[in-house]
Amino acid sequence: MKKFLASLTVIACGGALLPVEPAFAISRYNSTGMSCAAVQRVIRREGAVILRYPSRNVRGMTLYDRHVVDSSFCDGREFADRATVPAADTPRCPVRACKPRPDREDCFPLQPGCLGF
Repeated sequence: MKKFLASLTVIACGGALLPVEPAFAISRYNSTGMSCAAVQRVIRREGAVILRYPSRNVRGMTLYDRHVVDSSFCDGREFADRATVPAADTPRCPVRACKPRPDREDCFPLQPGCLGF
């Protein structure tokens, strides 16, 4: 019985040391099945979503990316930059996607991603 309790204590302590992070599910949508306003509305409501859409260049290929409402939904080394996705009512619906920040020494005034330094 003592061995069982000792083993249980070790397991419990080991589990307590694991990092605890919330698991956030991210919604997925087909952008071509929605109007541009609906695409923008769902991004605004959820903060970040995965949008799928057919490639313009490769027949039969589906593209997808994570689109966000602003830079607070990006990794610290990224920023929300302008992008477009096809929607039911327009081929170029304006959205934002996380992109890597340029290096500090590569920045020039008003370059996207450089204002956060």
